Amino acid sequence: MNIIEGAVVKKLNIIPDDRGYLMEMLRRDWPEFMNFGQAYITAAYPGVVKAWHYHKLQWDHFVCVNGMARVVLYDPREKSPTRGEVNVFHIGQLNPVLLKIPPEVYHGFAAEGSETALIVNLPTELYNYQQPDEYRLAYNDPLVPYTWEVQHR
Repeated sequence: MNIIEGAVVKKLNIIPDDRGYLMEMLRRDWPEFMNFGQAYITAAYPGVVKAWHYHKLQWDHFVCVNGMARVVLYDPREKSPTRGEVNVFHIGQLNPVLLKIPPEVYHGFAAEGSETALIVNLPTELYNYQQPDEYRLAYNDPLVPYTWEVQHR
């Protein structure tokens, strides 16, 4: 897969012991860290697609902390070397990663399997309630060359 320009996938380490485990999601001494706007958690129930949207200013940093999520990126940026590319990532408990999503890249996600997917996002900007930096399309908009149906191969 040709990773979309600016997107980063970083494998996260789970550190287990006899009490449980610890997993660092983002550190300010990692090259993926930019600045901190806020932290929030978003959930997708099984069978639900939360797509599409992008930001003009904000970078997102996704970590799926419960279940599994299919996160899809689409690059419509005219000057990007990866214009037109679609990336599909399967992230969560079976694949703990940090997914860094650049501005102006459409993204969305859906739970995989029968469990709710919980994604922690550490965006670079504060959410502005009066003027949200969020631009949306329907999950099935033909502008994005991707279908959310499960591919039986």
